Amino acid sequence: MTAPLIAPVIPSSARPSVRGRRAAGAGRRLPVAAVLVPPLAPQDVLYGFGRIDAAGRVADRAVIKALGWCCGDRLTLTAEAGVVTARRDPGGMIAMTAKPYIVVPAALRRRCGLRPGDRVLLAAVPADDTLTACSFAVVDQAIRARGAFPHAQGGQP
Repeated sequence: MTAPLIAPVIPSSARPSVRGRRAAGAGRRLPVAAVLVPPLAPQDVLYGFGRIDAAGRVADRAVIKALGWCCGDRLTLTAEAGVVTARRDPGGMIAMTAKPYIVVPAALRRRCGLRPGDRVLLAAVPADDTLTACSFAVVDQAIRARGAFPHAQGGQP
């Protein structure tokens, strides 16, 4: 005896019916992750890095060049914990040298806790004619205050 033949099932190449399309898309939509847009870097600030040497010199050629400070320009320096700010000031007590660096006097370094060898973040704001040097300890505190390192030592769990 021979078994009856079974006709093959081949899908039609014709467009599916409207009813068929609804059935395929009737499932619930999957959630889509929101894309976080990072803030734009400020266009009015130039950042760099420097290291304070034993004589209190700190430099980043590009940062100093952006300020346009030249040999003989007078600067006023102010300090707070871990931060030194230099401003061009005709009555300033510090003079720019021929080389592109500023010198932070020892008394000012001691007052704000900067030691030889410390690396600092330099931020130049040409419109304000200022240069700010922040110790990495200050930068670290700012980052931790935002909760960016929640499980690191000293961070919040």
